[in-house]
Amino acid sequence: MSKPSHPRGLPDTEAQAVTFNIRVSPRKLNLVAAMIRGSRAQDAVATLTFSKRRIAATVKKTLESAIANAENNHQLDVDRLVVSRAEVGRAVVMKRFHARGRGRSSRIEKWFSHLKIVVAEQQVQRAAPAPETEAA
Repeated sequence: MSKPSHPRGLPDTEAQAVTFNIRVSPRKLNLVAAMIRGSRAQDAVATLTFSKRRIAATVKKTLESAIANAENNHQLDVDRLVVSRAEVGRAVVMKRFHARGRGRSSRIEKWFSHLKIVVAEQQVQRAAPAPETEAA
């Protein structure tokens, strides 16, 4: 006898990918996540590809995983995907020390972060036909 299956926490039009314990501070990771929030998935991949920030490659891998999850696990249309959420969370903090002058020391904190990217399938919006005007 096994455990009952856990109900899906996301709507049918969404898929997600999560990366834990990324070795970057949450403040720096949130700057990169803010660049892609609300944008189309393909545009977000292009933005992260040409970003100069070191952590952009890890964010890009997580985004591509969310896109692959949407396509393969939930049969969503890749061309209509939008980054609906990019959440950054705080993980563990490694505490180290740095030797200073006169026999003192100072604390060094090495922050880790969690990243969750949720992509959603956006409904196609048809342009309304232009009203016809009568020429006299």
